[in-house]
Amino acid sequence: MKIKFCGATGRVTGSCYLLEAEGKKIVIDCGLFQGSSGDRGKNQEPFPFDPAKIDVVIATHSHIDHIGRIPKLYRDGFRGEIYSTKPARDLAKIFLEDTLNLMKGDARRDGPEKMIWMKEDLTQAMNSWIGYDYHEPFFIEDIKVEMLDAGHILGSAIVRITAEGKIIIFSGDLGNPPVPILEDTDFIEKADYVVMESTYGDRIHEESEFRTEKLANAMREIYERKGTLLIPAFAMERTQELLYEINALSLSKKTPDIPVFLDSPLAIKATDIYARYKNYFDKEAQYLINSGDDIFDFPGLFITKTAEESRKIRREKGPKIIIAGSGMSTGGRILTHEVNYLPDPRNMILFIGFQVKGTLGRRIKEGEKEIRIMGQDVRVEAEVKEISGYSAHADQKKLLYWLGKMCNTEQNKPKKVFITHGEPTVSDIFAQEARRQLGIDTIVPKEFEEIEL
Repeated sequence: MKIKFCGATGRVTGSCYLLEAEGKKIVIDCGLFQGSSGDRGKNQEPFPFDPAKIDVVIATHSHIDHIGRIPKLYRDGFRGEIYSTKPARDLAKIFLEDTLNLMKGDARRDGPEKMIWMKEDLTQAMNSWIGYDYHEPFFIEDIKVEMLDAGHILGSAIVRITAEGKIIIFSGDLGNPPVPILEDTDFIEKADYVVMESTYGDRIHEESEFRTEKLANAMREIYERKGTLLIPAFAMERTQELLYEINALSLSKKTPDIPVFLDSPLAIKATDIYARYKNYFDKEAQYLINSGDDIFDFPGLFITKTAEESRKIRREKGPKIIIAGSGMSTGGRILTHEVNYLPDPRNMILFIGFQVKGTLGRRIKEGEKEIRIMGQDVRVEAEVKEISGYSAHADQKKLLYWLGKMCNTEQNKPKKVFITHGEPTVSDIFAQEARRQLGIDTIVPKEFEEIEL
């Protein structure tokens, strides 16, 4: 058995691992590289393996940095099946369709080489995509696979593979419990090898109860200023959690009534899929739904599906809240709103998710005052705030707690833990803390490194 690290090494995007076991070649995740132009350029590079010789692909969840190159696999010769949870499969379809549209726009502007896969490749991939439920084992001949709840986004999975007498765990992205809507992350008590993320492996998030109060404070401040609260939101999980909590704040009268514009076609589609998988929700969310509360719809929420509806938002005088994609300001309708609202000091931009190095969102968050958006120079005079408690990723403390569950006995302790999906210094810090606190052998692999298990 051996593993090759083909992405998410020294960065938080491009997740891709090649596992060879029992004579089979299995790719776990196959995501897009995002961030700087140099990172994005890696999407045009050939795979560090022959796609035609890959037997199956397993997707941990539907974020594009984990699935965005799966259609490219088909374009380059892969003809096997893809496995994920059922909601991850449904969400993957809409996210990949959105990515296709973004690539077409890039190709019109920068040239046809930006099209790393085509519509027919996506169609072929979706026709070969099979969904399973959590804790529903399936087999690739003699290899047993089981997906456990990662608690990150709807349908996100920890992948447990048993082969050649060994258990290897791929964490995918681990959630940040407790969060509204979803169940908490599953714990695992035994593994021989673990491949785990370290996105926030160097820091501690604020407690979840503080995040709701910070959101409420931001809403109150915007109401008093008669300004606009801009929230660049990821279509998955962050948007649904925001709607859930704004609804709760409104019902409890803890915040003034402020119009909320959900201005993200992709988030609207994702929210519709959420509504189809209520059986994946936690008990509190299911109780509210069964009591007649539509947790994704409330008085004062306006869903803007069309471009014309989006343009009309500007005519609405403040105070107002605009939730729009993309979450890192790399595209989508948030860009138009940033051009319109960032120059006004009455307004506020609120970041609630990880901003990859090199993205516009990261630059705004780090305090740049002069930025260029869609060919326009924009002065940032709006207040810039961040709420880390909304992160969908576990922080250092929670990552160590999750890993520590496998270290309760020397017999169950992993032989090696591979730290990936983090910026270089972050992964190194987390690896050191895991060694110090848990006494385990940690490795921060290099790109394309191949290790015998």
